[in-house]
Amino acid sequence: MKKIFLILTSLFLILFSCKKETYEYAFQDPSLSPEERAADLVSRLTLEEKVLQMLNDAPAIERLGIPSYNWWNECLHGIGRTEYKVTVFPQAIGMAAGWDTDAMKMMADYTSEEGRAIYNLSSAQGNRSIYHGLTYWTPNVNIFRDPRWGRGQETYGEDPYLTGELGSSFVYGLQGNDPVYLKAAACAKHYAVHSGPEHNRHEFNVDVSQYDLWDTYLPAFYDLVVNAEVAGVMCAYNAFEGKPCCGSDVLMMDILRNQWGFNGYVTSDCGAIDDFYRHHKTHPDAASAAADAVFHGTDIDCGNEAYKALVQAVENGLITEEQIDVSVKRLFTIRFRLGLFNPADKDPYSDIDATALEKDSHKAHALKMARQSVVLLKNENNILPLSKNIKKIAVLGPNADDTEVLLGNYNGFPTKITTVLDGIREKAGDEIEVYYDSLVGYTGNTRPNPAVIEKAKEADVILFCGGISPNLEGEEMPHVDAEGFYKGDRTTIALPAIQTETLKALKATGKPVIFVLMSGSAVGIEWEAANLPAILSAWYGGQSAGTAIADILFGDYNPSGRLPVTFYASDKDLPDFEDYSMENRTYRYFKGKPLYPFGYGLSYTSFGYEWKTPPVKSSYQENEEIRCIVKIKNTGAVAGDEVVQVYIKYPQGKERLPLKELRAFTRINLQPQKEAEWTISVPVRKLKKWNEEKGAFTVPSGEYILYIGGNSQQEAVAATFTIE
Repeated sequence: MKKIFLILTSLFLILFSCKKETYEYAFQDPSLSPEERAADLVSRLTLEEKVLQMLNDAPAIERLGIPSYNWWNECLHGIGRTEYKVTVFPQAIGMAAGWDTDAMKMMADYTSEEGRAIYNLSSAQGNRSIYHGLTYWTPNVNIFRDPRWGRGQETYGEDPYLTGELGSSFVYGLQGNDPVYLKAAACAKHYAVHSGPEHNRHEFNVDVSQYDLWDTYLPAFYDLVVNAEVAGVMCAYNAFEGKPCCGSDVLMMDILRNQWGFNGYVTSDCGAIDDFYRHHKTHPDAASAAADAVFHGTDIDCGNEAYKALVQAVENGLITEEQIDVSVKRLFTIRFRLGLFNPADKDPYSDIDATALEKDSHKAHALKMARQSVVLLKNENNILPLSKNIKKIAVLGPNADDTEVLLGNYNGFPTKITTVLDGIREKAGDEIEVYYDSLVGYTGNTRPNPAVIEKAKEADVILFCGGISPNLEGEEMPHVDAEGFYKGDRTTIALPAIQTETLKALKATGKPVIFVLMSGSAVGIEWEAANLPAILSAWYGGQSAGTAIADILFGDYNPSGRLPVTFYASDKDLPDFEDYSMENRTYRYFKGKPLYPFGYGLSYTSFGYEWKTPPVKSSYQENEEIRCIVKIKNTGAVAGDEVVQVYIKYPQGKERLPLKELRAFTRINLQPQKEAEWTISVPVRKLKKWNEEKGAFTVPSGEYILYIGGNSQQEAVAATFTIE
C-alpha cells in the first residue's frame, strides 16, 4: 500500500510540474513563436488600434495590457540622445577608418548592452518615451559618394564592400546571437540611393543607371538584409525614378521584399510620408500617400499625420484592412522577438542593469577604437613621434579644447570627455610646459592674435587642432550661415581660408607645426599637405579622442588608421554634387590624382610584402575561387598594425567597370622584424557586375589584376589572371 501511495504521489508531482501555464490570450504565451503571437494579437485589434500602432510613437492598448512603445531610438556610435551617461565611441566615419570588423562587432555588442540597461531601467519606471526603446535606427550604410555631404560622417565611407563588412559586423554585434530573441534591433538606412544634398532631400529625385544602382548604391543594403538579417530598414526621403523611396515599386517591392525576401519591418524617415503630398507632389493627400506607402511595405510612419489617414483610406477603398494587417504583424513580431511582452525569467536580457553603463571594458574599447581611427597622413623626416624631452608645446586651434566636436552627431553623452588639450596635458605632466589658445574660429575673417603667434614662437613644437565641426556639417541644418557651408552640407571641400591663413602664420615662426585635422569628411588640404611636416586626420573621435591623439603624438601608440574615403586636392576634382552618377567619383572611378588615396595611412614602422603562394592559375571560371597566400613583415623597429588590403583591377574596354575595387582586408599586429601569413580567397562570382545589355549580373571577361598592399595605390605584390 505504501508503495502504491508513493507511486501515485510521484505521478501527481510529475503531472503537476508538467502542467502548462495558462494565459488569457495566446499572444501572452512565450512558448509560441513570435509570428504566432503577433498574428493572435493583431486578430484582436480594431482597425483604429492597428493604424495607431503604425506610428513611431505607438500608444498603449490598455484593454489587452499592451504598453505604449516608441520605435525611434539611435545608437550610431554608442547610445544616443539619452539622459543616461553612456560610452561614446568615435563617429561612424572614424570607426570605419579603423578597418576592424571585430572591433565594430564588439562596439555594437557593448552598445546594445548599455541600451538594454537603459530600456530595463526606464520601462521599470514607466518611461516608454522616445529614445528609450530597443529599435535603433542604425547603421547608416549609404555610400559617401561626395565629400560635401554633411551626413557622410554617419557612414562607413565611399566603398560598398568596406561599408557592407563593417555594417554587417555592427548588426551582428547589436542584435546578438540568441536563436529566438533580439538583444536589440538594428535598422539599415537610408534605403536607397541617398547621399545629399541636405537642403532639397524632401523633393529631390534620383535617376541613376541600373549599373550604378547595383554596383554602388545597393550592395551594402544587400549584405545587411540578406546576410546579416537586419531587423529593420529605413526608406529615404528622396524620390527614385520619380517615386518617393518609401513608395518605390523597384526598391521596396521588387528588390527588398521580393528578390531579397526581407520580412523585417520598414520605417519611413521622419516626415517622409508627408513629403509624398507636400513636397514630391506625387499624391494628392495623406490618405492616398499613406495607402501607397503601406502597399509598398512601409510599416511605420515616423510622423504623426500621414498614417492616421489610413482609416479613411480603408473606408475609401484605397487599401484593405488585410493589407494593413501585414504591416502590423511585422511590427509586433519584432516586439515579440525583443521579448518585450515576456516575464523576466523568459527574457535573456532582463538582468542587464545600470552597471552596464560606461563599464571599464566599454571605455577601454572606446579608447582602442579612437586610437585605431586616427590616420597619419604625413610625417616628414619622422618628426613624429614627438620626443618626451621637449620642454614646451603650444596647443592651438578651435578644436583643441572643444568637447562638443568630439561627439559628432546622433551622439550620447559620457561622464568624461578628453579633449586634445586634456590628453596633451596628461601626457606632459610636470615635465613639459603646455601653452594653449584657441587662436582662431572655424570660419570667418577674424585674424589670429599676433600676441598668441609670438607666444607660440617660444614652444619647441606647435600643435594646431583645426578642421570643421558637427555644428557646421550634419543633417539638414538651416541655421548654419558660414562661408563654405550650406544647410548641413559644404559648398567647398577646402579647409576654411582663415585656418589656412593661420597655419601659414604659424609656419612663419620657424617652429615645426603639426596639424591635427578633425572632421567628418575629407577636407581639401592642398597647401597644408605641401608645407606642413606632419598631419593627422582624427575625425570626431568620441570620448577618448584626446587620449588617443596624445598617445599617437608621443609614440605610445603606433598610428594604424586608414582612410575610408578619398582625400581630393580641391573642388576641381569633384563632379556636380547633385549628379548621382559614379563617373569619376570615389577611388573606384576617379581618374585624377588624389591628395591621399582611399585606404591610405602611415605608420611609425614599415611593412614588406611578398608572395608565399601566388594565385596558381592564370585563368578562372565563374564557379572557382582565386586563392593565394601573402607574407607581411614588419621591417621597422617598432610594433604596429598593418591593414592589408586586396584589390581587383577590372578589364577596361567597352563595358563600364571599376578601375579597381576592394575585395578583402584584414588588420595584423606585428612585432619588429616579425612576419605573418594571410590566406586570401576571392570567389570569382563576387566579381559580377550589372550588365546593361543583358539586364543581369555577369562576370566580365578579360584580363584582371589582383594586387595587395597597404592602400588602394600600393601594388606591393600582384598577379594577372583572365576570366573567359
